[in-house]
Amino acid sequence: MLKISRDQVKVPADVLPESRENYIDNFLAATRGTGRLMLFACDQKIEHMNGDFYGEGIDPADNEPEHLFRIGSQGVVGVLAGQRGLIAQYAADYPDINYLIKMNSKTNLIKTSQDDPYSPLLYSIDAVLAMREAGVNIVALGYTIYLGSEYESTMLAEAGELIAEAHANGLLVVLWIYPRGKAVANEKDADLIAGAAGVALCLGADFVKVNPPKPTDTESSAELLVRASKASGRTGLVCAGGSTVDAEKFLTQLHEQIAIGGARGNATGRNIHQRSLDEAVRLTKAISAITLADYDVQEALDVFNGKEDFSL
Repeated sequence: MLKISRDQVKVPADVLPESRENYIDNFLAATRGTGRLMLFACDQKIEHMNGDFYGEGIDPADNEPEHLFRIGSQGVVGVLAGQRGLIAQYAADYPDINYLIKMNSKTNLIKTSQDDPYSPLLYSIDAVLAMREAGVNIVALGYTIYLGSEYESTMLAEAGELIAEAHANGLLVVLWIYPRGKAVANEKDADLIAGAAGVALCLGADFVKVNPPKPTDTESSAELLVRASKASGRTGLVCAGGSTVDAEKFLTQLHEQIAIGGARGNATGRNIHQRSLDEAVRLTKAISAITLADYDVQEALDVFNGKEDFSL
């Protein structure tokens, strides 16, 4: 099992002295004491609306929002990421989950061909801090930036201010950064994704979530990801999980992203929550076995198939 001590946590200089210990607590909680992030992404009820939660190939349990929290409670995750209102409705019944509040979101109804994407702030950080004061176990904030959008400057400014305020209050920040808009010809280009990772570093994010680059004829996606993981510096890079695929394929991709690409975790939503509760819980354990304990693919598959248990 990977483990880091409190003095190994790199605390950013914009964390106020009185918030330093709280930041370390939150970092160790979010990364389960490993420095790597297993992010359970539950923000798609705005992002993709109900299309990710009901339909062919999706377990019927996923249409009930509490399914997300049952998975987060029974599985092994670092943080459960969702919007403030979603978490406010269920957190009292699931107090032990580490929560990341997604600060902005938009639906997928307006296509890029109609208008460049912009995801505005939905609420102030004060509203989130009030939830934390009320006892909700909030350890981090999240924010999406669409680089290349004509609204890029607004999102960059919002993210920069959010990170400064979050760090001052001892909270981590994960940036979702996706190059997207009419100016972006190939949003999965390896150099563009590396550039996005560097932007996250310059804004001061603790982790950045990116799409894995598209493979070329000579390099795999994981090999190309090395550019981004190096460009992100001390900002930990994690990859989006994408649409649901076979568990072995998904775990193989994840293992390569970490072992070859240098990723410091994962951010997985649909691949987990579109399954039944039992299967989803076992997959969180298999994912965490790779992410947090350096299991190989076969060992992780044994966890997923119930041949071996994994807990922290």
